Amino acid sequence: MDIETLRDIPLFAELDDDGLEVVARLATEFHAPAGQVLAERGQPGSGLFIIEEGTVEVAMPDGVAVELGPGEFFGEVALLTDSPRNARVRARTDVRCLAISRHVFTLLLDAQPSIAATMLPIVARRLSGH
Repeated sequence: MDIETLRDIPLFAELDDDGLEVVARLATEFHAPAGQVLAERGQPGSGLFIIEEGTVEVAMPDGVAVELGPGEFFGEVALLTDSPRNARVRARTDVRCLAISRHVFTLLLDAQPSIAATMLPIVARRLSGH
């Protein structure tokens, strides 16, 4: 993972090169084929996922489905609240994502608190159901 790729992800746009290097060193990149379930409702939330390429469908408990694409993230509610996942996430297309574990996320927030400021409005909107 290079820092130029990370710089294009809105969640990391405010980070300086040192912050981007921390993310590049601590995040894990993975690929998933179309149709693969990436997160299942009721399962423990152990990490945050950031979409680099492709799209996923998030099936909410109320039956609403939301599509997320490059630069967007999911898994933050379970990660931040230490509660089970509240949605099922399935790859609509082949996807490439960054995975950041709970432990790594805590280290990132300590080193780069601006990540939390970037996430806050998105998380608040999701928690409020809008």
